[in-house]
Amino acid sequence: MLYLAYQMHSDIMVPVRTWAANMAANGGGPPLIAGHPAVRNLTAIYELIARAGLTHTRPPFGIDSVTVGNREVEVREEVAAQTPFGTLLHFKKDVAAAQPRVLMVAPLSGHFSTLLRATVRTMLPEHDVYITDWHNARDVPITAGRFGFDEYIEHLIKFLDVMGPGTHVLAVCQPCVAVLAAVAVMAQSGHAAQPRSMTLMAGPIDVRVNPTAVDDLATKHSIEWFERTLTASVPLRYPGAFRRVYPGFVQLAAFMSMNLDRHVKAHRELYENLANGELEKAAVTKAFYDEYFAVLDLTAEFYLETVRIIFQDYALPLGKLTWQGAPVDPAAIRRTMLLTVEGERDDICAVGQTVAAHDLCSKLRPYLKRHHMQSGVGHYGVFSGKRWENQIYPILKNVILSSD
Repeated sequence: MLYLAYQMHSDIMVPVRTWAANMAANGGGPPLIAGHPAVRNLTAIYELIARAGLTHTRPPFGIDSVTVGNREVEVREEVAAQTPFGTLLHFKKDVAAAQPRVLMVAPLSGHFSTLLRATVRTMLPEHDVYITDWHNARDVPITAGRFGFDEYIEHLIKFLDVMGPGTHVLAVCQPCVAVLAAVAVMAQSGHAAQPRSMTLMAGPIDVRVNPTAVDDLATKHSIEWFERTLTASVPLRYPGAFRRVYPGFVQLAAFMSMNLDRHVKAHRELYENLANGELEKAAVTKAFYDEYFAVLDLTAEFYLETVRIIFQDYALPLGKLTWQGAPVDPAAIRRTMLLTVEGERDDICAVGQTVAAHDLCSKLRPYLKRHHMQSGVGHYGVFSGKRWENQIYPILKNVILSSD
């Protein structure tokens, strides 16, 4: 019923938003009075109404070119590997010198991989970048089978294998646990494509450290409660009909509730900017929420296993994590350089949760470990914004260069 109720409300609002979008496009009234303050205010209201909805399709990355050295280089998106649940997407460039290959593992937590657009754009001039482009579970036929925590790790190992030896891996937020597990599994088996460096950014390696509101919520309810309350079946109209999912709109609602005042303030400022004709300021806010309101569904099994394994059982830090029935041992990692990054003001993955990876990778020599705590940033500031570009990225670049 959860998904059906959302879909019914969304269907009802479509004509309303379409009408509001047309009114906003027409300036809110006849051309002769379009510049009047009252009309600008009305137009701003129309635009806010038109934007009051979610999309379920991945936005474009929109990175057509980057500056490499002193010349502009075309960027083409190419599929390096694909499964029903995800694509290994390559940002292909024609450059003379080989660049370090980097697998960027995007979160599978309600948003598309384009959430890391700024991260990709920053790294592209000096790196050969690939990204895990996860698919919306409601578009994956139920005949494609399950996609749980084990399958997620399997995808990472497969993608690293496709990219080959000498690759570097970077995980942002939720996938940090799975990436550490995948690298450990590869080390345990002596896999030739073990990455040369592993960067874990703002990830829940050990959520017992400085628990956040997210961590507290996970321990307040049983896994049966999460399954009963927060998962639903995909409606008939979609290719993934009958698949059980954790809907992206539920995850978005949870994220927004954590910082509701901030989102209300942002939309109030958007209204004021539109009404006052400050279109450049409005464009920045609109671009952020265009991305933020593009949501994807997770398979129910992946969501529930993530909650249980990471937030309830603390399986990785307690040494209880398994993959395909076999123990996962991070101490097996001996030649992959480790960088962990945390944000001082992160209210999703608090300080101390990611650096815990250093203790788990106990056999790594000290010169293969590095940690950076970035002052003055929250969760998103770790991988986007000025401090990411000017303070965090140079450290990451040096780690990759020193281990390449």
